[in-house]
Amino acid sequence: MNKFITSPEVRVIDHHGQNLGVLSAAQALHAAQSAGLDLVEVNPKAIPPVCRIINYGQYRYEQEKEARKAKAKQKMVEVKGIRLSLRIKGADLELRKTQAAEFLERGDKVKIEMVLKGREKAHTDLAQKIMDEFAASLPQASVLQPVSRMGGRISLVVGRK
Repeated sequence: MNKFITSPEVRVIDHHGQNLGVLSAAQALHAAQSAGLDLVEVNPKAIPPVCRIINYGQYRYEQEKEARKAKAKQKMVEVKGIRLSLRIKGADLELRKTQAAEFLERGDKVKIEMVLKGREKAHTDLAQKIMDEFAASLPQASVLQPVSRMGGRISLVVGRK
C-alpha cells in the first residue's frame, strides 16, 4: 500500500475502474495522492503488478462486511446423539428413528451409540446387527463413519445423502 509498493512499474486502475496503463510507482502514487486516495496493490504476482487507486479504509470495511455476511450464512453442522440399548424394541425404537430422521432433515449428523453392560458385552454381533438395521431404516441416511467399538461402547455416525 502506498509507499510500501516495491515494484518499479505497476499497472494502475483508478477508482472508477478505468485502466490508466503501466506507470512508474512514483507516478502512480502521485496520481493516488492527487485524488486524495490510496494506492493499493491488488495482484502482486502479475507482471507488472496491478494496483488500484481506492479509499483503503472503505475497502477494508467492505471486505470485513462481506466476510461477516458469509460467516452468518454458514450453517454449523452439529452432531446429535441417539443412544440405543441391546434390548430396545417396538415403540422406543420407532421414537429413536423419528428423532434421528428429524436431525438428518435439519442437516445435522447423527451419532448412534449403544452401551453394552455386563453380560451384554458377549453379544457384540447382535449389537452390530441392531445398529446396521437402525441405520438402514433411516430415510436419506448414509453411513459417514462405520461402526467403531471401544470397550462396551459401539457407535456409528450417519449423515444426509
